[in-house]
Amino acid sequence: MAYTISVDGLRKRYGDVRAVDGVSFDVHQGEFFGILGPNGAGKTTTLEIIEGLREADEGTVTVLGLPPWPRNSTLLPRIGVQLQASSFFERLTAREQLQTFGSLYGVPAEKADAMLETVGLGEKADVQVEKLSGGQAQRLSIACALVHDPELVFLDEPTAALDPQARRNLWDLLREINTGGRTIVLTTHHMDEAEVLCDRVAIMDRGRILQLGPPAALVRGLDAPARISVASGLLAEEDARALPGADTVSDDGVSLTISTRDPSAVVAAMAAKDALAGVQIHGGTLEDVFLELTGREYRA
Repeated sequence: MAYTISVDGLRKRYGDVRAVDGVSFDVHQGEFFGILGPNGAGKTTTLEIIEGLREADEGTVTVLGLPPWPRNSTLLPRIGVQLQASSFFERLTAREQLQTFGSLYGVPAEKADAMLETVGLGEKADVQVEKLSGGQAQRLSIACALVHDPELVFLDEPTAALDPQARRNLWDLLREINTGGRTIVLTTHHMDEAEVLCDRVAIMDRGRILQLGPPAALVRGLDAPARISVASGLLAEEDARALPGADTVSDDGVSLTISTRDPSAVVAAMAAKDALAGVQIHGGTLEDVFLELTGREYRA
């Protein structure tokens, strides 16, 4: 199978720090591929090597069948890159900004205008970039990465610092981009984002890939217990602990939560006690997988 991206044995060191330490993976054509990890995991360094912005110390990388390093001018028109931090030309409007980026690839001005509509910025075309909201600026950044119609798009933390509404709107845009046939590689530390958007994810920490696969498959492999919650007061804690299949029970005064690996038995027993008002059942998530693999300690 021909892969859009193929990475084998990638390594990058900065002094004694192994930023990338033997990373290997492939990305299929048309796939939405995520690279997840805590701060300092090596996500951005890996992406920059694949994009041709950094030289690897060891290993091989091919992008669309070509090596990205040394800087490959024949590859550049075929990829689009949205960096973790984007800088725009001062005092230019959104339209002028996008037309400037497009001109670097010979894109006509009218196509740049059409791209503004695609990312939902048509009404902001004549607004100076510094007056755009955070979500609007992120959309413009993605438009700049897409204006020349690339086959492959790299997105590095595209929803960082966005409010929940702006994040959801941006998710819709990314789905449309991927549905249009483009391959997308995304780095993020938002597990819900990766679970919703990505076909497969690679979980990285300390420069290495710990697990790789579809989010749902990784969650099933964790074999995490289900959590069943009901309003406090419906069932005493001691009665909840006595339910068949109940493992642990907690009550914070708002919700009583039962952890179990046999949710059907617990729910049936709770129904018999008429204690299902407001019931919520939560299975394992990609965040559970992430924390199991990378630990729970805070990292700045």
